[in-house]
Amino acid sequence: MTLEVEAFWSFRSPYSYLATPRMAEIAERYDVDLKVRPVYPLAVRVDGFFERQDPRWPMYVVRDCFRTAQMLGMTFGPPRPDPIVMDMRTREIPKEQPYIRRLTHLGQAAVERGRGIPFICEVSRLIWSGEVQGWNEGDHLARATERAGLDLAELDAVVAAEGDRLEDAVQASHARMDEVGHWGVPTFVFKDEPFFGQDRIETLVWRLKQHGLVERS
Repeated sequence: MTLEVEAFWSFRSPYSYLATPRMAEIAERYDVDLKVRPVYPLAVRVDGFFERQDPRWPMYVVRDCFRTAQMLGMTFGPPRPDPIVMDMRTREIPKEQPYIRRLTHLGQAAVERGRGIPFICEVSRLIWSGEVQGWNEGDHLARATERAGLDLAELDAVVAAEGDRLEDAVQASHARMDEVGHWGVPTFVFKDEPFFGQDRIETLVWRLKQHGLVERS
């Protein structure tokens, strides 16, 4: 029996990026329906989120992401530009967020075309690998989308024509996160049990094996 897992995931989350290779491996190796649910980051979902955090927290996250990437054999660097438009000095975040809204809607459209995992793998690597400056410029995003088996122009047309519907789908994912009792990303949910963080993927697989997880033939 195919097991179903929901994966709540954000393009602004470095930990979401660090989880993508193992997500792709699970989907390819095991009889699992891994449903990607793109969501907005907490910086957008929760007003004043960064204002309530310890000022030491961002630097710790940066250090932890670099060493986690080293441990996983992945490249890592700060996004250029940041998918969130934010004044780092004042921690103010404008209501208008063109980058993360477009990315999240593109991700939802990719999911609906059955290419959610390839799309988030390729685009998050573009943003977070540290290998590209100006991921939003030129043909970088178009080529990443092509590597995922999709056409960026076609996805952008869907985003332009069906933005309200895609936004409703994203908001439904936010509501589902609330329902299962979590708020962060990446969060994986199996039978309403949340597994938060890229460091809980092995725990998720352990739980799936308790419910009969088998490898694909």
